[in-house]
Amino acid sequence: MTPEALNVTQLRKVCDPAGFAFQSTAELAPVSPVPGQSRAEQAIRFAVGIGQHGYNVFVAGASGMGKRTLARRLLAEAAQGGSHPDDWCYVNNFSDPQKPLALRLPCGRAIQLRKDMARWVDSLRSTIPAAFESAEYRAQFERIDADFNERQAQGLEKLGEEASQDGVGLVRTPAGFSVAPLQDHEVMPPEVYQALPEAERKAISGKISLYEGRLASLLRDMLQWRRERAEKIRALNQEVIEFAVAAATEELTRGYADLPAVLEYIGAARGDVLENADAFRKQPEGPPAMVMAASLQGETLDLRRYEVNVMVQGESDGGAPVEIEDNPSYVNLVGRVEHIARFGALSTDFNLIRPGALHRANGGYLVIDAAKLLSQPFAWEGLKRALTCGEIRIEGLGEALSVIGTRSLEPQPIPLSVKVLLYGSPWIYYLLESRDPEFPALFRVLAEFDDEMPWNPGNAEAMAQLLAAIAHRRALRPFSAEGVAAVVERAARISDDTEKLSLHIQSIEELAIEGDHFAREAGCALIGAPEIRAAVAAQQTRVERLKDRTYEAIARNIILIDTSGEAVARVNGLAVFSAGKLRFAQPTRISATVRLGKGEIIDIQREVQLGGAIHTKGVLTLSAFLALRFARLRPLSVTATLSFEQTYGEVDGDSASVAELCALLSALADVPIRQDLAVTGSVSQAGQVQAIGAVNEKIEGFFDICRARGLTGSQGVVIPQANRQHLMLRDDLLDAVREGRFHVYAADHVDQVIELLTGRPSGDGGRSGSEGPQTINALVAARLEQFEAHGRPREMRNGGTRRTRSAPRDVSP
Repeated sequence: MTPEALNVTQLRKVCDPAGFAFQSTAELAPVSPVPGQSRAEQAIRFAVGIGQHGYNVFVAGASGMGKRTLARRLLAEAAQGGSHPDDWCYVNNFSDPQKPLALRLPCGRAIQLRKDMARWVDSLRSTIPAAFESAEYRAQFERIDADFNERQAQGLEKLGEEASQDGVGLVRTPAGFSVAPLQDHEVMPPEVYQALPEAERKAISGKISLYEGRLASLLRDMLQWRRERAEKIRALNQEVIEFAVAAATEELTRGYADLPAVLEYIGAARGDVLENADAFRKQPEGPPAMVMAASLQGETLDLRRYEVNVMVQGESDGGAPVEIEDNPSYVNLVGRVEHIARFGALSTDFNLIRPGALHRANGGYLVIDAAKLLSQPFAWEGLKRALTCGEIRIEGLGEALSVIGTRSLEPQPIPLSVKVLLYGSPWIYYLLESRDPEFPALFRVLAEFDDEMPWNPGNAEAMAQLLAAIAHRRALRPFSAEGVAAVVERAARISDDTEKLSLHIQSIEELAIEGDHFAREAGCALIGAPEIRAAVAAQQTRVERLKDRTYEAIARNIILIDTSGEAVARVNGLAVFSAGKLRFAQPTRISATVRLGKGEIIDIQREVQLGGAIHTKGVLTLSAFLALRFARLRPLSVTATLSFEQTYGEVDGDSASVAELCALLSALADVPIRQDLAVTGSVSQAGQVQAIGAVNEKIEGFFDICRARGLTGSQGVVIPQANRQHLMLRDDLLDAVREGRFHVYAADHVDQVIELLTGRPSGDGGRSGSEGPQTINALVAARLEQFEAHGRPREMRNGGTRRTRSAPRDVSP
């Protein structure tokens, strides 16, 4: 029985535009669905809804499936119903500036605190100097100073009077006070003093020593009086400062009475101001560089110490945050501490702490591309540590790896509450699950995207809804019902299945955009079927340079492929090549040779290491078929060689095993095979023809070669019967089939294929004795018997018994 010849209706499934309830997609609401992903959507909703630790979600699917689009939509919906996260900010730790403090405030109040602190500092900068310039302060200061001066003057006056009565006077010198003898109320000249009698000099010297001692005692008292003066002035200054600071601080604290942590910080800032009040009295003047230099040298106080570094600021009407991090490096996730080069040195403070994606997503959701995350050094480890510990610890890579000894800031960790959504290819998920023991505990939910959805009226409507959303988002023309039907058929072609529609959103969106381009060039108000077909043709043309070069080589007989005539042990197989978006079939000549041997099937591709494991499996399977059919009770006395002619790269897959088997049967039977047919299919050990991939490309590839040489009406392709449900062939090929110029056959068994290729019945190998001697299997069996006969020892071929030498046996009892 020969294979079934398929008619046009069996070669392509058509989407009827009349089945749609609209004339154009302009009638549809511009929502943004991702159709056919109900399983993944339920998984994401479950992960978002459960509030337990570790229920983060990994969205797995091929690139271009709309994973990120669906995740953003579902998270946006969840965020609207979520609570507003708190604000976080870093402030100075006045007791240890190397360890900044993290403050948590209700949503929207961190910015207000920063503004209030800035106004507070500005107020102090004007209030404190003004308080010291007041008349009351000056009066008290002058009174303290006058008391000190009066007390000092009285002491000196009393001592001077007593010394004067004893003929000794106090003398003020540039170095201070000294005691000298007097004469007529004037200091006695040295020559007069030396001319005095010795006894009188001794008396004067004793008085001088006495009053020098009393002067020294008075000077010590004056130092104590000076300290008392300074203490009184300090107390006066403190009283004035406290009064000035208290007024400004009272107004500041009034707005944060419900936040104890903020009040504690304001109290610490107030204490620091009181300790450094002189910095507010003496504001630095001059160019900014000089002011900065003075601050670095400790000559002035850097007022940035009272600022508030807002890390996260929420919006009262924004719901929970949804953060999408496109560059998930370590510092972009957990934050960083920046440094500034000042006069050849690097410096930093709490104002240079910068937030990461985890800070911005805290209290909400974080979306990350898994491939990008894993490609960044230490980013995956940083994310895992944050999720495991439940806090964000800002630490540079140098400190984390203990390779840098320079001390930097140690910001207080911020508690973390976030739901992380990773998206990527399924192999990334399974790789992490098998290799990282922490991964399953942190990402307990898998939301796996389907590659395709069933082709039914409901899903066709969903595809129309998707096209309406794409047209609205991209500002494209609406699609007509015929245009939507053309896209649905293209989606089935992409999926290689008449019962399925591809869910590769990126391909569908590209098709819509390019269809709009051709509609604009044609002056059409709607994107119809002709525009979609033009877009498909343009997409293929752009990437078909390699295909055209290959087909040109076949047309010029550089690559030898026959499309007419007959040849023994030679079959046209069909191989598929992929390069990026390009996928095309190249007919390949498969040849076989047979000779007397020991049942060995030699695959040349495997011998030269150009055959893949699956291809080798196919060759071994057809070997098993030969043994099962022709050598159950006798040896298979043949050695066969199989080769893919003019192939110079690796060959893999078992889709050529039916063609290889037919070439081998042709060689054994010595019966020619039609060269106007090409064969594709995988064979089982029982000879069944099994389904293969890329069946549309394979049929179209051989059709293109035959059309280039001229269609004869006998040419065609033999495919597995199981692949009928995958056929979505081109219009030009359908026209050729309709006109009888090309044929597509579907086979269930290799016997059907060999009958079509040779024009002879296959038979059962001559085992029953009821079939004619010219069936394929009978001819093969006869050839194998001939090989077996030639392979016997000569004595056995002549009907005798082969005599062998053996050692004598002992047969005695």
